Amino acid sequence: MSGPARPPVAPPGPGDHVDSARATHPRGPVPYVPASSAPDEFTPRALLLGAILSVLFGMVNAYLGLRVGLTVSASIPSAVISMGVLRGILRRGTILENNVVHALGSAGESLAGGVVFTVPALVFLHLEPTNRTIFLLGATAGLLGIFAMIPMRRDLVVREHDLLPYPEGTACAEVLIAGDRGGTSARPVLRGLLLGIAYLVGSQVLGLWSDRVVWTFPALHKATIGFDLTPIFLGAGYLIGPRIAAVMAAGGILAWTVLVPLADLVAGTPAGLALGIPADAASLDATALWKAHVRFVGAGAVATGGLISLLGVVPTIGRALREAVRSTRSSVGRDLSPSPLVERTDRDLPAWVPPLGVLACLLSLWLVPDFGLSFAEALLAVAFSIFFVIVSARIVGLVGTTSQPVSGMTITALLATAWLLRATGHVGPEAMASSVVVGAVVAISIALAGDLSQDLKTAALVGATPSRVQLAQVAGTLAAALRAGWVLLLLHRAWGLGSETLPAPQARLMATLVEGVARGELPWGPMSIGAGLSVAAAIVGATPLAFAIGLYLPVTTTAPLLLGGLVRRRLDRRDAVPRVHRSSESTEFEQADPATEHAGEGGSTLVASGMIAGEALAGIAAAAIVILLGDGALRLRTPGMLGAFEPLATLAAWAVLVAALARGDGRRDGGEQIDPADRLLVS
Repeated sequence: MSGPARPPVAPPGPGDHVDSARATHPRGPVPYVPASSAPDEFTPRALLLGAILSVLFGMVNAYLGLRVGLTVSASIPSAVISMGVLRGILRRGTILENNVVHALGSAGESLAGGVVFTVPALVFLHLEPTNRTIFLLGATAGLLGIFAMIPMRRDLVVREHDLLPYPEGTACAEVLIAGDRGGTSARPVLRGLLLGIAYLVGSQVLGLWSDRVVWTFPALHKATIGFDLTPIFLGAGYLIGPRIAAVMAAGGILAWTVLVPLADLVAGTPAGLALGIPADAASLDATALWKAHVRFVGAGAVATGGLISLLGVVPTIGRALREAVRSTRSSVGRDLSPSPLVERTDRDLPAWVPPLGVLACLLSLWLVPDFGLSFAEALLAVAFSIFFVIVSARIVGLVGTTSQPVSGMTITALLATAWLLRATGHVGPEAMASSVVVGAVVAISIALAGDLSQDLKTAALVGATPSRVQLAQVAGTLAAALRAGWVLLLLHRAWGLGSETLPAPQARLMATLVEGVARGELPWGPMSIGAGLSVAAAIVGATPLAFAIGLYLPVTTTAPLLLGGLVRRRLDRRDAVPRVHRSSESTEFEQADPATEHAGEGGSTLVASGMIAGEALAGIAAAAIVILLGDGALRLRTPGMLGAFEPLATLAAWAVLVAALARGDGRRDGGEQIDPADRLLVS
């Protein structure tokens, strides 16, 4: 069926653009590029650059998630880099092409987070996944989340434009619009990238200095404090901000200066035996004591903190489900025969694509042997995923992708599956693997759906075509899934998942919970203590999941985050810039206030992001060197040769990083604010 011919459209001129971040139409936001214009959008150069960024940011977040337990949002860095390449180097490219590149790049980051937080649990359960399995899991779960999100676009992004701000999507639209008007630069990201690469090469490859300082006090029952002084921790601490960094550090310091000495003190006593700490535990060093006993306190704290964060959004869950039912009823028959006159800025993929896509994902999970799921288990994975996608799509609209309780949702699905399988008599390795796979499907689908919802908000504000953004997310997901297994297995072969270099805390927790449920051997004593500590953190106003992650991570991870947060605080006070915008202090552990999304942010945010990316990419290259040449093959000196003065070399190198971060700050003397869109978010 064809409609009346439409006149040809020309690329928009400067006078055609509106400030869409602030303008509103009765049918939704007024786009920056009007629907009557059709500039280049889904072009080969945009797809190629976007696919490259999807792979790169996926690699960065895979390394970061395994090492730190956090991931960094790629939305704004990918948009800035895209503008630097298309507009700066190639001297071409439209705002809509930049939007496609950013959508592709952010998909890689989201998929990496879902994979590294769950899939390594299979390794910890001695169920080695293959590259093919990881690719299929990432691609299938990612597409499931995308297909489940698409039908909600009009209701969430358009009809509720004034109610759901989608803070990251709005911020990214500001970046793209500022770039189109000539207001952004990729130089801070590049500067940070080179710093991160140089630091890792100097410390881990050439061995010019150590990147870790640790002090253990035997007289205090092995109380320990230590710092990994690297770009990745400095940047992550800067990005999450001083408040969340302090809460995480408090958890780590409590675990290593109170709980470890306490476990050493009560080992073999009646209290210790009640907590499962035998007398021979006193012979363990601090790290072994933490791994064997104290870590279960952290496991209980993380599980409880995730559930607390999930309970905190129960009212939102109810509203999301009611709105989903209402929109489904009102849209029956509406989208099956769309009008040929639908404006470009309101065109989704054909209405038959999402349901058939979800069905294809269900059949793949059931019929592809790599997943090892029965039909009931596959149906459970899809049902949990769709339920939590509906929930998270509305949550991220209110508080942002970085603040949605992904851990709580994933742990809920994983534990529910494990207990259902145990109730039906399935407790072997296959049942544990099935539980992890269901959890991975849920985590990846939530991550991709949340990212797509933010990208669709950006599309609505800049005037992009929704179907093109949806296709870009599909392409970005497939590109990132192709390298997901390769990176994970490369890092595992070089240093080992679960090692000090790559502790993979979330995946370790999930393996612990699944194994404990299957075998009926969960250490309820230590886990109950952790649960109580999470509740106490919530009562005193601290973010319970941030505190719990601090308990669960090594102190060398959490303590340096505080140093990065303090650098952020010092720069804020030095330049006297009002910090109304708080999203960059929000992680999954905190709910940001959408009403405070529009304030100045310094260029150091992009420098910090570049530092993280630089160390992560250099770390992956270092892993290849370790495999090919052996660990330490290129070292120029023996670690520790400076004796008691060795920490001074580490501190000197780290001080150079801090100085570079401060100099990279884009703020000017007198407190002048740079573009408010120059900000980065942590998830």
